[in-house]
Amino acid sequence: MRGPCPVPSRGGDGFGPRAIRGKVFAVTSPGQQLELLAAAQGRLNALAPLLTPLADDFAASGHELYLVGGSVRDALLGARVSDMDFSTDARPETVRRILTRRARAVWDTGIEFGTISAAIPVPRSAAPSLDDDAQPQPEWQVEITTYRADSYDGVTRNPTVTFGDTLEGDLVRRDFTVNAMAVRLLPGGGTEFCDPIGGMDALAEKIIDTPSSPEVSFGDDPLRMLRAARFVSQLRFDLAPRVRESMREMAEQIDRITVERVRTELDKLMLGADPVAGINVLVETGLAERVMPEIPGMQLERDEHMQHKDVYWHSLTVLQQAIDLEDEGPDLVLRWAALLHDIGKPDTRAPKPGGGVTFHHHEVVGAKMARKRMRALKYPKAMIEDVSGLIFLHLRFHGYGDGAWTDSAVRRYVNDAGDLLPRLHKLVRADCTTRNKRRANRLQRNYDSLEQRIAEIAEAEDLARVRPDLDGNDIMEILGVPPGPVVGKAWKYLKELRLDRGPLDPDEARAELKAWWENQQGGN
Repeated sequence: MRGPCPVPSRGGDGFGPRAIRGKVFAVTSPGQQLELLAAAQGRLNALAPLLTPLADDFAASGHELYLVGGSVRDALLGARVSDMDFSTDARPETVRRILTRRARAVWDTGIEFGTISAAIPVPRSAAPSLDDDAQPQPEWQVEITTYRADSYDGVTRNPTVTFGDTLEGDLVRRDFTVNAMAVRLLPGGGTEFCDPIGGMDALAEKIIDTPSSPEVSFGDDPLRMLRAARFVSQLRFDLAPRVRESMREMAEQIDRITVERVRTELDKLMLGADPVAGINVLVETGLAERVMPEIPGMQLERDEHMQHKDVYWHSLTVLQQAIDLEDEGPDLVLRWAALLHDIGKPDTRAPKPGGGVTFHHHEVVGAKMARKRMRALKYPKAMIEDVSGLIFLHLRFHGYGDGAWTDSAVRRYVNDAGDLLPRLHKLVRADCTTRNKRRANRLQRNYDSLEQRIAEIAEAEDLARVRPDLDGNDIMEILGVPPGPVVGKAWKYLKELRLDRGPLDPDEARAELKAWWENQQGGN
């Protein structure tokens, strides 16, 4: 990969200090640059079957083509390049015409923003050249956007779209410097790295900064403040001091953003490599107070064991420990439940005789609070029920003691958890944050014991799906009743009996049902 790119360089050979719009960037050493560029070249080589023909087509039409944004950032980091975003000086109609030569399908749903999307088949000859991370697939999804020089009204985040004439003008309007780099794609397969804004320096220093002043950038699009916190989580980068300060001063501007977009950014943050750091950014800057105030609200309370600075830090610890227990990749439901499991504590705090405090029923209150907040953010119903269900159940285990539960209690624990049981196991274990090693070991041993009992009972019974020993048809036949409320009541009674006593043989189940029915008749 050649460099620097032939756009206004402002920096000689590209290795010296660069002052752009009043910002002085630290020097990235030649060795660092070469290492980053080598990583990027390796990733781009795997994509040559896509990039080279596209570059040839655009050059043949007299236009430039650049790979831009997160694609370049990820390539420099040696990560898999998944978002295939391009910029060009060609206008949208021209882009559409060029793409039709190779694409299986072309979409112009984003044409009002200058974006044309396409699905381009992977040549059969290309598959052997793709490494594992390139993920061979039937086709590539690409988005190509005409250079833009947008303006904003300061009320919404929707820009007044204006097409630009230069790559630098297009890059400077982007959210962060690490996303404002480009790779010029030359005909024949050549590439040139383009970095007029100083993105490589920010990448090497692991800093999130804005191309223009953060006040202007966040004023144009307040969602970028949430994106900044999200990149702290995803990339494990830190915020530039001026970015952090602007987020504090402008936090209320996030109210301009729709809850759907807020929710999407929050989920991406939670699925990142370090969501604890991302959440802490939201709290420190005041953004969390605007989008999910229950989280900073936990800072006001200490937990009942008095072992952590406050419930907030305890919850971040639980979140991290839950992440450490994940065995099949990031689990969004588990992560949200871990973070929010104690949000009911501030509302349930009460003094204890002789000193200290209690938080009785905080799991019940917390589940309701989580439901309310997630509904406001328009989460899917299933996810709301899963997260709130885990919060509601997370304290149930503490009644287990040293194996004191009956088999009936174990069955009810499994039945009430249902499909959430594997996550509940992780959440309960993650919730052990005491510094008292003896107590921590006892809690873990007790949960080991509970899991062992669940396994033993499951060997003898179908714990995964506890149902009455008689079905609805059996109930109607035995009692001589038609379909109706009586059948439902009988079914519930038999299920409770099943949970209490385990499986019954058919004759015993019939006898119990008849005895129940006689009692019901006598009560009438």
